[in-house]
Amino acid sequence: MNHVLAIDIGGTKLAAALVDEEGSASRSGTRPTPRTDVMAALASLIEEVTDGGPPAQAVGIGCAGPLDLATGTVSPVNMPSWRGFPVRDEVQKLTELPTVLAGDAQCFALGEHWLGAGRGSTSLLGIVVSTGIGGGLVIDGAPLLGPTGNAGHVGHMSIDVNGERCTCGGRGCVEHYASGPNLTRWALENGWSPAAGADKADARLLAEAAAAGEPVAVAAFERGGRALAGMIASTVAAVEVTTVVVGGGVSAAGKVLFEPLARALDDIAGFAFVRAVEIKQSTLGVRASLAGAANLAWQATTA
Repeated sequence: MNHVLAIDIGGTKLAAALVDEEGSASRSGTRPTPRTDVMAALASLIEEVTDGGPPAQAVGIGCAGPLDLATGTVSPVNMPSWRGFPVRDEVQKLTELPTVLAGDAQCFALGEHWLGAGRGSTSLLGIVVSTGIGGGLVIDGAPLLGPTGNAGHVGHMSIDVNGERCTCGGRGCVEHYASGPNLTRWALENGWSPAAGADKADARLLAEAAAAGEPVAVAAFERGGRALAGMIASTVAAVEVTTVVVGGGVSAAGKVLFEPLARALDDIAGFAFVRAVEIKQSTLGVRASLAGAANLAWQATTA
């Protein structure tokens, strides 16, 4: 059985696995992302996963962005020690294998399309709703990466051109309305507070409050769901995806998020092909980006 090496690089965790053509991992490992000397930690992880394992044919990397495909460099917002870091070339030198790179949210979408909730769909939008909001598009089985590799940044689509400034510098970005910290921020500003004894207010506690019917918490998810629905309707109108898979930590809120999202999309969407889109919750969870990185490598070996 042939294998590829899949790597997922995020601000809090590094993950790697040897993955066969069916998507099964024979060896895998994780470790925390250090604040400095990330490459040394990644090299150690790669050695751990590959030493004594079946030989890999290629390497697929999913990494937090932004990135530049032409140069193979990355500048993850939450990894300040990497700015214009040539991760593709460094991994290729280390492994002596063909190496391909994409954004971690793009790999999430590709993984869900290959093995998860989007399996069998002709075109898919994957959305990661967490500390930020990332996204990726898979069209006819292939990831749509764009000229620089940054296609699918749906978290920074504007759903209110007169809205508040986002940290990216834009105005009215969906991330400013629907990411975990921004759901929590809005709820706190409007009178919600976590239960006594809570260490800190976060989206998980907010979701629990919404599930219990706390009005401000419910309103926060209604507001966030409507923002996501506006972004989804716009993306479907532009690209005509048939399936949307939502993952990330905030998706664990379940019906607290998905029910207002569905209601808002029903209100916002007009054309029949937009209204026909299926919204699904991720089935791979944290494994999706690693699966997508493996599929990226498999596609490179057959290109």
